[in-house]
Amino acid sequence: MQKDPFKEYLKEKEPTKKEKAYSWYTAIGLQKVDGLDTSKYLNDLAIKNIEGEVSLEDVSGLINSYYEEKNDDTNNNEEADKVSINIAKILSEKAFVFSPIQYLDIHKKLFKNVFPHAGKIRTYNISKKEWVLNGDTVIYGGASMLNETLEYDFSVEKNYDYSNISRDDFIKHIARFISNLWQIHVFAEGNTRTTAVFLIKYLKTFGYDVTNDIFANNAWYFRNSLVRANYSNIEKGISETTLYLELFLRNLLLNENNELKNRYLHIDFNKKVNIDNKKVDIDDKKVDIQTIDISDNIRKKITKLHNELSNKDYFGRTEVMNVLELSPSGASKFISSLLIKNIIIPIDGYGKGKYVFNEEIIYE
Repeated sequence: MQKDPFKEYLKEKEPTKKEKAYSWYTAIGLQKVDGLDTSKYLNDLAIKNIEGEVSLEDVSGLINSYYEEKNDDTNNNEEADKVSINIAKILSEKAFVFSPIQYLDIHKKLFKNVFPHAGKIRTYNISKKEWVLNGDTVIYGGASMLNETLEYDFSVEKNYDYSNISRDDFIKHIARFISNLWQIHVFAEGNTRTTAVFLIKYLKTFGYDVTNDIFANNAWYFRNSLVRANYSNIEKGISETTLYLELFLRNLLLNENNELKNRYLHIDFNKKVNIDNKKVDIDDKKVDIQTIDISDNIRKKITKLHNELSNKDYFGRTEVMNVLELSPSGASKFISSLLIKNIIIPIDGYGKGKYVFNEEIIYE
């Protein structure tokens, strides 16, 4: 498996390179919450920026020129590339004011060259089918009260007394505040990425140096934890909980190693979590890949695919083509065979043809 170049830079002793690497790694990783991937060209430019060969403005100009010349409506990397640059810019800035205006401004800066409604409050009600909720949706803020709700949440948080509270209480409180902020869903698109960037900037005002890989590697988990923090279904015995978001924040802020698996957040998953001692009790039995009725050649390909892609929140045909060096039709046939054997599982909400590995299977 190839080493992740951005993750390697996080080990840098030189502060400037490490901070730049964190900004880029986080910016690129956060695109996963909307099923987006950055281009190789952007990734190469990011490395040059970390090395000091080009500035962020240079990267922005080169990417704009790249897509003006490309003029390819079928390309799905443009949004991810441009928003990643904008996130890297904001994370590199020290300026921050805790206010609704700052929150709106972050959205405007992130999506100014992507969405015509960048920085604007949505004017219609929304719902979104969630894989983690079996296709159900969170109840988002009503369009007629979005500005008032946003102002209220910021007012309550601004008046909260953080003096003399424990780290555990700090994390619990931040989890509830940020999940409430996200639940408003004040924008038509880009709410999770805006909330994540705002949270990182806000945490820095408390003295936390969050230059690690938690957001980059767990962006989808972060979004799903926000979903679970704002979903209740009394009939099914499901209550909203910030527990999963707290586990994420404990890894982010306290360098803990809680297991952040998206399947744990699914409303049908049977598990128990004890946050006090960070133990996870999983009530399931795994199947060894060696016991599944497939050829040795297919088994080797599955193992290779798992080694390369298991750290991703999800993958599609393009990733299968690249890892196994298959044609588009060959990759489609291979994916179909894995679906039949229940080795991979399709997921909704992140674009057509997205999959995750069945984690009830041992692949090595």
